[in-house]
Amino acid sequence: MTAGSLVSPEAAIHPTAVVEPGADIGSGTRVWHHSHIRDGARIGAGCTIGFSVYVDAGAVIGDRCKVQNHASVYRGVVLEDDVFIGPAACFTNDRYPRVSADWAVLPTRVRHGASIGAHATIVCGVELGAWSMVAAGAVVTRDVPSHGLVMGIPARLRAWVCACGHPLPASGGDPPAECHECGRAALAEVDQ
Repeated sequence: MTAGSLVSPEAAIHPTAVVEPGADIGSGTRVWHHSHIRDGARIGAGCTIGFSVYVDAGAVIGDRCKVQNHASVYRGVVLEDDVFIGPAACFTNDRYPRVSADWAVLPTRVRHGASIGAHATIVCGVELGAWSMVAAGAVVTRDVPSHGLVMGIPARLRAWVCACGHPLPASGGDPPAECHECGRAALAEVDQ
């Protein structure tokens, strides 16, 4: 940790992690081995930032998020509360990348409770809806609806998932009203 960081005294930062001055890390957050948190990054309370995670300047991570090993969260990405990012998942932030310094960040938002599987790539400029799920290895190039399960390259909507994470029964295109696994109203938590 570097002097000048805005790190809560209740945060746990591994000695091999690099936390630049101006990074903001909330209470109860744990940052593990060899992670790099840039100046201007904001990480909420109660998060877990795994081994060798990169959080860029200007990236925002809400409360109670879990970012698994080797994931990259770049500038322009906003993760709302309770988001799960799987191992080696990657976000982009430039639609037309070139080596030149002349480029524009295209924002990406991941809504409350969404989950992204291992090795998934999220192309910039999309929104992942609340409680949505991205399958491992998927490449997301367009918005994902709340409770939508997307998979493939490019990712396509394949099913619906409950806030509990279990698949919802097929219902002809729209998400069903109730989860058969946990019994809750399937869409009750979308607007949190």
